[in-house]
Amino acid sequence: MPVDYGVCSEALEAAFTYAEGAFLEDRHENTQGATVNEDLDTVFASGTQAFREVLVGCVLALISDQSIDITKPYASQGDDAFNGRSLDQQVVNPALKQRRIPSSGGPYLNVFRRSVEFVPATRSGVLHKGAYDAFLRILDYVASECEGLTSLLEEVAYRFVLLREKSNVPLNRIQRMSLEQISHLVTLLLETPSGGRLPMFIVIATLQAIKATFDLDWEIDWRDINVADSASGLGGDIEVTRDGQQLLVAEVTERRVDQTRIVTTFNNKIGPNALDDYFFFVGAEVNDAETLGRVRQYFAQGHEINFLVVAEWVQALLATIGTQGRRHFINNLIVLLQGDTVPAALRAAWNSSVDEVISS
Repeated sequence: MPVDYGVCSEALEAAFTYAEGAFLEDRHENTQGATVNEDLDTVFASGTQAFREVLVGCVLALISDQSIDITKPYASQGDDAFNGRSLDQQVVNPALKQRRIPSSGGPYLNVFRRSVEFVPATRSGVLHKGAYDAFLRILDYVASECEGLTSLLEEVAYRFVLLREKSNVPLNRIQRMSLEQISHLVTLLLETPSGGRLPMFIVIATLQAIKATFDLDWEIDWRDINVADSASGLGGDIEVTRDGQQLLVAEVTERRVDQTRIVTTFNNKIGPNALDDYFFFVGAEVNDAETLGRVRQYFAQGHEINFLVVAEWVQALLATIGTQGRRHFINNLIVLLQGDTVPAALRAAWNSSVDEVISS
């Protein structure tokens, strides 16, 4: 039976978007039963990558058309069969490769060849028989669980993301980029769920580029995204000093900044540290009347609070510091992304974004 590749691509893209965001923001909720999870553990621990790759295709095939028999991955096997190899080549394998997830060259080329069916009789021809048994049990579950296919696909995508975290994802290197290309790259990175890391890295890399371009005697310190303010010893996420004197104290946030956030920040950071100049790097302009009113009240008390939209601020500064400064920015960003504690998901996001910018 024909499979709608467009529907499958959208479903898989949505599953990976969820999985990568859930991983980076530590909000994944596993809704699968104990038996299914145990079988998924076995399949993802197996050295035979084909099992987990064709599993994705089987789930997608049923999402496309629930009358398909997912044990028949070759069109010649009957009217209710599907073309598993084409589905893998058109949808599954490109998605895994794009995200730098370890995968085979094609499960229907190296394991499931010669019109085999996903049935117990095929077991004798595979190397990791226990993992194949687990794979078949999951297929039985998939075939009977039409209402839970999306959540299962999200769980499988999440496990692929975890698999990538255990692998090395080298960063794409860029020799030269125009201001327009860098602006596009920054926009793509800021649209990527990152738990706040990418906006932070972009701001830090920009400040470092300014320092290097003009040979400034700045000290730029920042706290790790998972380190509490009190433990970092800083008044904000980022602090720029010169000869021990504060030049800039800033907080980088993806969350909406409202009046409550301003009051909390003032009580916990600005007031106790006697900060007279504090910045919020935000994703969009802050124009709430109550929030701006509170900011004006604090200004009257000697504490200035300002909002900077990251994308706009970065573009203006990169235009100002010239070609050499932009090279510094790119190199600094790469160094930050190479940090030991940086999730592989962010390096994969960088690679995908660079590929998109260059190809466009």
